Amino acid sequence: MRCQSLTLSSIEEKILSGKRIDQHEGLFLLENAPLLVLGRLADSIRKRFHPDNVVTFLIDRNINYTNVCISRCKFCAFWRDKNDKDAYVIDDRTLFTKIEEAVGLGATSILIQGGLNPEIDIEWICGMFKKIKSWFPEIHIHGLSAPEIIFYTNKSGMDLKEALKKLKDAGLSTIPGGGAEILSDSIRSVLSPFKCSVEEWLTVMRVAHKMGIKTSATMMFGHIEDAKDIIWHLDKIRSLQDETGGFTAFIPWVFQPLNTELSHLNKATPARYLRVLALSRIYLDNIKNIQVSWVTQGGKLAQVGLFFGANDFGSLMIEENVVRAAGVTYRMKLEEMINLIKKAGFKPAQRTTLYKIIKFY
Repeated sequence: MRCQSLTLSSIEEKILSGKRIDQHEGLFLLENAPLLVLGRLADSIRKRFHPDNVVTFLIDRNINYTNVCISRCKFCAFWRDKNDKDAYVIDDRTLFTKIEEAVGLGATSILIQGGLNPEIDIEWICGMFKKIKSWFPEIHIHGLSAPEIIFYTNKSGMDLKEALKKLKDAGLSTIPGGGAEILSDSIRSVLSPFKCSVEEWLTVMRVAHKMGIKTSATMMFGHIEDAKDIIWHLDKIRSLQDETGGFTAFIPWVFQPLNTELSHLNKATPARYLRVLALSRIYLDNIKNIQVSWVTQGGKLAQVGLFFGANDFGSLMIEENVVRAAGVTYRMKLEEMINLIKKAGFKPAQRTTLYKIIKFY
């Protein structure tokens, strides 16, 4: 990507006039634009999408049905071998109790993910979803990730569309964007060589969207990627959204190195997080919602992120285990989240997974 002929003023004029920037211009902004200029441009686009000044959030619980995973990603501190003392597959009583507690705290959705566990198959996953829906018919299942879906589909010998239909019929409503990391096979060959490829991740999302299953999209940055990889990732997401319109939101978050095989790497700075967050809002001109990551950045920086293009505070996240395994233990109560949004000058509103407003505060 060559940026020599580009100028900040010409790109800024293009953005403010509502025109789409390309990869060269995105790279120029990421590498050269002053942080506050990026924030101002991203904020202008947020206002274009959300002129009502509402900032939304979700009440849900993250439930990991297993921590056994043969992928053994270098960035993950959560996975275990099946013979480890703390390896587990969730039992019905624990699963029921976790969802019951979440519902009691106002949850409308559960995010349920695990690992690539060879002792589990797609029938087991579908059975779990059916039990959840029999216990809690109104709960929204936001479940699995593209790597899990690829793994269990291949293990079953099913066609992807057949597997997704089976999961949908069992109760799966939407799919989170996990497992994307950076959508570059050269990066993935280092970080997660046993996980699905870029094309497989995109294919799961494409097929799901065309079946009416909405998904989110994510990006984990701040490890071995460079600026070009970030732009490449955003461009792939934007191109697929042009094709399907199935992404509800985009969530960029920072890699947490503690307790992982990449613990020697320095964590991305708050300024880098805000820079990438703002660029995500600018570049993804066809995705309505951009979410802050208070789980990795803390409440105060997430609050600042509302001025760098984000319009969604993410989930109250009654339970979260994967990031916590990497040593990050931010927690938040409903009152704190509401106050952070209000003190920033926005109107807080609880939403569903599909961004329908439930309640204003």
